[in-house]
Amino acid sequence: MSAADESRYVLAPPPVTVLPVQGDDALFPVRRVYCVGRNYAAHAVEMGHDPNREPPFFFQKNPDNLLPGEHSVFPYPAASQDVHHEVELVVALSRGGRDISASQALACVWGYAVGIDMTRRDLQAAAKAAGRPWEVGKAFEHSAPCGSLAPVARVGHPQQGDIRLLVNGVPRQQGDLKQMIWTVPEIIAHLSALFELCPGDLIMTGTPAGVGAVARGDILDARIAGVGAIQVTVV
Repeated sequence: MSAADESRYVLAPPPVTVLPVQGDDALFPVRRVYCVGRNYAAHAVEMGHDPNREPPFFFQKNPDNLLPGEHSVFPYPAASQDVHHEVELVVALSRGGRDISASQALACVWGYAVGIDMTRRDLQAAAKAAGRPWEVGKAFEHSAPCGSLAPVARVGHPQQGDIRLLVNGVPRQQGDLKQMIWTVPEIIAHLSALFELCPGDLIMTGTPAGVGAVARGDILDARIAGVGAIQVTVV
């Protein structure tokens, strides 16, 4: 951006949110962050819902909620006494569109990463009970730790593989990507019927069972076979 362009703004434009790329100095610019709710049957059950294959639903986090890197520090957020971890496969899009078919969806994917959907569960529960949106429980600062992106050119499209999260070395969540109720192509197809997807969009694809509370001092280790691993320290 030139100095002349900058002078047209009444405030300095915010920086572009980016994710690093594994084994490369390149950066992936982030446009939007979509999240899929209750996409593993066992997690749906533990949250008190029917595990049958109902249509997927979505919510969003903000791009600047991302906490990038393989080793990061998560500040325990204000206004909550019950913050939970949810390990997820993150999908990064390099192409978009509307009404994308499931058969064409994977052509839109640039890469994959390990992410954690940090959730103020008490605030989310209160919002649910009142019939209000979830943003207060989901879209807060640093609520989306995310590792470096693994390009499709290197890792392909993982359809199965171990996904897990440990807290202080003790397993809390463990599942397999093949247990997702809605697959990545199906998620993209459904989402593109509701929104026009674009390059730079991320999709967090849901979490397996075992979600639970974190405390200051905890160390979270999240891993997805063939994709990567991240470590997050709660402070």
